[in-house]
This record gives sequence, C-alpha cells and structure tokens, in this order.
Amino acid sequence: MRLEGSCHCGAVRFSLNSRTPYPFMRCYCTVCRKTAGGGGYAINLAGEAATLEASGETAVYRVALARLGPGHDDLDGSGLSPGRRHFCPACGSALWAADPRWPELVHPFASAIDTALPRPPETVHMMLAFAAPWVVVPNGPTDRHFAGYPDESIEAWHRRHGLISE
Repeated sequence: MRLEGSCHCGAVRFSLNSRTPYPFMRCYCTVCRKTAGGGGYAINLAGEAATLEASGETAVYRVALARLGPGHDDLDGSGLSPGRRHFCPACGSALWAADPRWPELVHPFASAIDTALPRPPETVHMMLAFAAPWVVVPNGPTDRHFAGYPDESIEAWHRRHGLISE
C-alpha cells in the first residue's frame, strides 16, 4: 500500500510503500509520548525504506541513552540512540523514525499519514511500564497489553491476522 504523509504546516511531504499499514500498536514509552504523542502514545507503522520519497527538510532527534536508563548499548560511542526520529523543524510534527541497524525499514508515525489507513482488528498497547499516570489505557476484548515490547513484530502481527498488503 502506498502511504502519503505530511507535517501539519505542509513544509514536509513524504510517501512510501508499506506491506503492514494497520495502525495497531500504541507505544507509551516516554520518547514516543513526549515527541509524537497524542493520547499519551504514538503509533508507528513499518514501511520500505527504499521507497521513501520526501520533499522538504527534516530535523533529526536522537535520544540520549542516559534518558533511556540501563540496558541500551552505546553502539557508536556518541551516548545517543542509533534510532533517528525525523520531524518538521517548522511545526514540530513527528514524521518517521529510522534506525541504521535495520536499513530496510522506516517507521512513519500514523499521525503523519494522510492516506486513509485501515482499521485494525486488535490493538497492542506496549511499553505500559512507562505510561503517564493520567493515561487511560483501553482494556477491551481486542486490546493486548505489554509492560515492555510485545511478543511479535509488526510484520508477524499482520501475518497472524492475514493482513499483509502486497
């Protein structure tokens, strides 16, 4: 599925292909919540990095590893996470995240996608150990909850539900 996205002010526009376009996973970690949150969380999709086309300049934010706590490796000696969060320098809209450890992937934020996304049959709530205390996390029959990372990838979730887009 071809996804089209943009920032709020229109200075940055982008598109990319995604075989996994269902916005099913809500991340409540402090990084997502504070940099891209809406409702106290952010929703990431998976896209094919080779198909990313963008116009306009983005700024990049890399999280200081000290802010993440123990258990994160300093791979390049910079003290920063290798993950790069792209955002619009004019309006601050979160656009996509990418990590050089997985160069084939780019993760656009669902909030930046202008294409009508399909409604997921299930919602995964992850990193709940870091959710803000004011956030009310849905707890219905189609909600799955994880204190940390879920037990399956974005692609595995789509496969389990028979929703891989070709």
